Amino acid sequence: MKIISVRAIEILDSRGNPTLKTFVTLDDGSVGTASVPSGASTGTHEALEMRDNNDHFLGTGVQHAVQNVQTIINSEITGMDINHLDKIDKHILEIDGTDNKSILGANAILSVSLACARAFSAYHKTPLWDALNEYYFDTQQTHFPRLMVNIINGGAHANWNLDIQECMIVPKDSIPSTSIEVA
Repeated sequence: MKIISVRAIEILDSRGNPTLKTFVTLDDGSVGTASVPSGASTGTHEALEMRDNNDHFLGTGVQHAVQNVQTIINSEITGMDINHLDKIDKHILEIDGTDNKSILGANAILSVSLACARAFSAYHKTPLWDALNEYYFDTQQTHFPRLMVNIINGGAHANWNLDIQECMIVPKDSIPSTSIEVA
């Protein structure tokens, strides 16, 4: 199944910051969409979130990233088979060619990658988590995703001095039979 178009728009995320929403359309009519949150982290190893740095949204607009999706990325991946997600991602990374994603913008790259994954899922008529498990881990049995709960935020996400960005609780995937009591 071939990609026939990739387009993006500028939207506002849950914090009111500009970000991208990308639409990937396949030749059977399946569509995958994805919006990515604007980043708050500013670590030295972070991928570059492309911002316009002009008067639009006080410099935080993403029109340049939108144009990268609609021109460069669209022309490069239109016609590619959605059943080769790894090749699509690799090709986009090769186009950018930088470690920090500064040519196309990490926000543009991530929104396209996730929209492709969702188009793949829609084409195969299966939930995203199941489709990705089948694609990347086909020798492992599919399990419903585990809940991950963020309990403490630090780093750029908090107004206090905690170097760790997130502290999370992740339940085990099974309960040992010795801990189950039957009355």
